[in-house]
Amino acid sequence: MVIAAPIILLWLTHMIGFTIINPNGSVVATLFGTYKGTVRENGFFWMNPFYAKKKISLKARNFDSERVKVNDKLGNPIMISVILVWRVKETFKAAFEVDDYANFVRVQTDAAVRKMAGLYPYDNFDDEQSDICLRSGLEEVNHALENELEERLSIAGIEVMEARIGYLAYAEEIAGAMLKRQQATAVVAARLKIVEGAVGMVEKALHDLSKRNIIELDDDKKAAMVSNLLVVLCSDRDVNPVVNAGTLNH
Repeated sequence: MVIAAPIILLWLTHMIGFTIINPNGSVVATLFGTYKGTVRENGFFWMNPFYAKKKISLKARNFDSERVKVNDKLGNPIMISVILVWRVKETFKAAFEVDDYANFVRVQTDAAVRKMAGLYPYDNFDDEQSDICLRSGLEEVNHALENELEERLSIAGIEVMEARIGYLAYAEEIAGAMLKRQQATAVVAARLKIVEGAVGMVEKALHDLSKRNIIELDDDKKAAMVSNLLVVLCSDRDVNPVVNAGTLNH
């Protein structure tokens, strides 16, 4: 027993040194508070049994943030969330520069979203000088978001693989009013297009009538014809024909 006890103790101590590292995994080793290195190769290894070992995954991870209410550049409340794809690139920073690198990613992502949303308007209805807005300039906005997150997460050794806006909408309290404004803008744009086309058609009709000598129209008859044609072409309802049995003057 006197001989067996030290042997068993030595065997148990030796067994503690074995560790398994799976693909896309790593082990950070420290000895009495001193960093000794990181093993990134996958397989079955034996390390100094006195090493303190911490496993850190190197796999890509998805983070879908919660929808947060923030104000855009013009002060309009909006709801926004982001989808972030990230992974640990520098294990030393992830293990020792921050307390909890996963929580660090969540907090810094929320802060980056709030900052980014305040730099751009939701749309350019009220800010026509702005070339980039959150609604239409997604490629530029996502690129700016990635740069902001890379700067914030570099302290923790995190690599930002992709960052993009996952959800974007006006806040509930102004969503109805903003929807009406967008609809009104669309209606006005459509009407302008219709009027532009109608004017061109009326101009062509008068030109063809004059060129072919079909009928001679004075200014009053031209004005009446233009008025009638514009009403017909610009109306949003079907036109009912009226047969004039008299002359054009009656």
